[in-house]
Amino acid sequence: MTTASPAEFNGSAPAKRTRKRIEPLKAIRAIRALIADKEDTGQVFKIIDALSGNVSDRQFKRFIATGMGQRIVAERRDIIAALNDRERLSRLPEGTLGRTYYEFMAEENLTADGLVDASREVSLRDERTEAERIFGDRLRDTHDLWHVTTGYGRDGLGELALLAFSYVQTRNRGIGFIVLVGWRLSTKRNPDLKLGRVIREGFRHGKRAKWLPAADWEALLDKPLEDVRALLNIAPPEAYRAVEPITTERERAFIEREALRKAA
Repeated sequence: MTTASPAEFNGSAPAKRTRKRIEPLKAIRAIRALIADKEDTGQVFKIIDALSGNVSDRQFKRFIATGMGQRIVAERRDIIAALNDRERLSRLPEGTLGRTYYEFMAEENLTADGLVDASREVSLRDERTEAERIFGDRLRDTHDLWHVTTGYGRDGLGELALLAFSYVQTRNRGIGFIVLVGWRLSTKRNPDLKLGRVIREGFRHGKRAKWLPAADWEALLDKPLEDVRALLNIAPPEAYRAVEPITTERERAFIEREALRKAA
């Protein structure tokens, strides 16, 4: 692999780095669009971009201060290449992270680079260094690995719980905003289920876990999933699992009703 020079990953921001403004109106427009169509993933990136400010700079500095972060940047790793190697992942032993990820993506009809196009709806900051790009892309591209590792599914509640987990890990205000809005809407639609317990569980698990942005995911793919969870200190999502069958069925019924209403 090509090795970067130390100057490329010393954690220093460019001398003329501008402070990124918070754009609440942009975030509100995007959250309305996301509520109208939860599959419009591009709106998620718009919300995060509108409210994140300079949090990505702080995340990068934390990342590059770790030995693994420096190694990832020096080797110019592209996690997408490993995750798109479906033939290799499918041959891994049952129960490994990589095999479970492969089965998860196949069942959901997803590809590892599925979030790349959605993220392009947001203009990136021109002053990002190559090291920052590697970090930012890796954080985006491991989203579904986080799903598999934490045990949160891609249903509405699972996405919300994972975002709660992710907020604690990244301290990104855009993610926090989505969690708060989603929490309110989910509770309104399911007042009998006390879904706040699921969201709080996501927060607790995110706080307890090791910092996932600096994980060596390439090496972890070959390991048993339960060993990976133990290594990263990730607890079972018990509150989520207790209500997920109910919320998933209600979500399916709601989608069917909406489709019939629009067709009428």
